[in-house]
Amino acid sequence: MGGKWEAVVKSVKHHLRRTVAETALTHEELFTLLTQIEAILNSRPLEPLTNDPEDIAALTPGHFLIGCPLVAVPEPSLLDLSTSGHSRWKLIQQRVQGFWSRWSSQYLQRQQSISKWHHPSNTIEVGSLVLLTDERTPPTRWPLARVVALHPGKDGLTRVVTVKTATTSLVRPVTKLAPLPVSSAAAHSEISSATVVADGGRKCLGKIEV
Repeated sequence: MGGKWEAVVKSVKHHLRRTVAETALTHEELFTLLTQIEAILNSRPLEPLTNDPEDIAALTPGHFLIGCPLVAVPEPSLLDLSTSGHSRWKLIQQRVQGFWSRWSSQYLQRQQSISKWHHPSNTIEVGSLVLLTDERTPPTRWPLARVVALHPGKDGLTRVVTVKTATTSLVRPVTKLAPLPVSSAAAHSEISSATVVADGGRKCLGKIEV
C-alpha cells in the first residue's frame, strides 16, 4: 500500500539531512537544491524502452512527467572544495553532488542485491540492460549497457560478461553491474494501475513516483 514510493521518500529525507546538515539556506537556494534533487530521483532508469539489443535507452519517471529523460548541465566536481569564500551557487552544487554521491551509491547497492551473481537464477543474461557502477558519473547520468556475451566458469556460474555501451564494448564482472529493477510485466502492471485524470483536455498520471 504505497511502500515503494514511501521508501524513496524515506531515503530522500535521510540523505537530505546528511547533505544539508546545519547549512543555512535561503528560500531560493533551498528551492534550487530540491529541484535538482527531484531531477536526480526522476532520472533513475526503470526498464528498457525497447527490446532492441542495440538500444540502451531506458524508461524513467521523467518520461511520465515531461515525455523524455531528465538531464542536467555537467558541473565540475566540488566535493573536495572548501566552500568558504566561494559563491552560493557552488555551495548548492556541492550539496547536490553530495546528495547524488550518497543516494546513487545506495540505490545501486540495493539493485545489485536483487540479483546475486553467485546464484544460478541471477537475472543477468544476454540482452539484459544493466547499470554500470561508476562513482565518477555526474548527477542524473546513469551509464547503461547491453549484455552481449556471458562467460560462465567451470561451475557453470557466470561471473564475467561482455557489455556494449553507446560507444564501446567492455568486459565487466557481474559484481559491478546492476540489472534494471523493474521487469516489463511489473512495469506494465504499475502503469496500467495509475489513474488517468482528464482536466480540460489535458491528461496526467494520478500516481507518479517522486
